[in-house]
Amino acid sequence: MRLSYLRYLVILFFFSNCSVNYGQLTYVGKLSSDLEEVSGIESIPDSDSFWMVNDSGNHPRVYVVNAKGKITKTLYVEGKNKDWEDLTTDKEGNLYVGDFGNNANDRKHLKIYKLAANDLTHGKSILPVKIEFSFPNQKKFPPKKKKRHFDIESFFHYNGYLYLFTKSRTKTDYGRTDLYKIPATEGKHKAQFISTFNTCDKMKCWVTSAAISPDGKKVVLLSHEAIWQFTDFKNDHFFGGQMKKFDLEHESQKEGICFKNNNTVYITDEKAHGKGRNLYVFILD
Repeated sequence: MRLSYLRYLVILFFFSNCSVNYGQLTYVGKLSSDLEEVSGIESIPDSDSFWMVNDSGNHPRVYVVNAKGKITKTLYVEGKNKDWEDLTTDKEGNLYVGDFGNNANDRKHLKIYKLAANDLTHGKSILPVKIEFSFPNQKKFPPKKKKRHFDIESFFHYNGYLYLFTKSRTKTDYGRTDLYKIPATEGKHKAQFISTFNTCDKMKCWVTSAAISPDGKKVVLLSHEAIWQFTDFKNDHFFGGQMKKFDLEHESQKEGICFKNNNTVYITDEKAHGKGRNLYVFILD
């Protein structure tokens, strides 16, 4: 009788997991519990592993995570995690951590930490280079509710610059993202406005992460339920290219996206409402 009950539990567990629907995403694995609020992911060149970070209120740590979602290494950054939101790398292997989450639009000191490639390989505690910036068109902290377009959760490195994609906190304009750029160098910079794109008018269309393909020919923006892909753009006018939307048919608090190759992206989501903290893969076509 006891053996039959155990068999029942095994069968129930098996079918419960088989019934999970991930839409157009392919489930890769469950992330370690230390990544419950994972907010950024970046692939590590010549490796099956990834860099990952948690967002606001967590320790200033960067994690190396393997293809199964398990942490294999932890690095400590000598800086504060006020609101870490995204990761990107340059061709030299330096890692950039975006400490620019700005939900209330009241931060005057937005920054990005640059972690040297050599320190990532040989260090355990890293003293970063600080790249600070501000928006020249923000005059009040916070501005009026209808002008709160200065939150950021997304960026990537391209040709010596860091490209920032804002997240609108204005209820009538949730899908708006403004594209800016700053030099990827130490110092204090004024962000240069480039253009604006609108996903849709729902909160689910918030842009939560961005990435550019290794060959520089594809840009993707992530929301909780979709990916927007841009191709055939000229220079850094990404929104001027051809746009294609991928409906993932799966809703969760997706916060991170990165390219593994020119056609494959990996996605993470935070644990929220009893689901998430997963690693997924999606093939672009």
